[in-house]
Amino acid sequence: MPHFVIECSNNVLGLQSPERIMDTVYQAAESTGLFAKNDIKVRLNAFTHYKLGDGKDSFLHIFASIMGGRTKEQKSHLSSAIIEQLAPLLPEVSFLSINVDDFDPDTYCNRALINPANVGKDRHF
Repeated sequence: MPHFVIECSNNVLGLQSPERIMDTVYQAAESTGLFAKNDIKVRLNAFTHYKLGDGKDSFLHIFASIMGGRTKEQKSHLSSAIIEQLAPLLPEVSFLSINVDDFDPDTYCNRALINPANVGKDRHF
C-alpha cells in the first residue's frame, strides 16, 4: 500500500523511459511523507489501441489507491506533487492526470494482515 497504476499511450514511452516515469511517481509519493518507503508500489501499462479527442495523441493517467483515513488535503497534496513532478518530464503529453481512491480498511486484506505473527494487524513483513 499504496498502489500507483500508470496507464499511458504507447507513444509516451518514446518521450521518457518507463523506469524514469515510475521512479518519478515513486519519489513524488515518497516525498509527501504519507507512506513508508517500502510500502509504495508503482506499475505501468502502455496501450497501443486507444481513442482521444481531435488533435490529441497521447495520455498518461495514474490510478492511485491508498488506505482510507487520509484527509482530502493530504490526497490533494499527493496528486499535485505527482503531477508537478511529471509535467516537466512530459510537456508534449496531451492528457496528464491522476485520481486518488481509498481502499476500505474493513474489506482490504493482504498476506501481512493474515500472518499469525501480526497480532495487532498493523505489521508489514
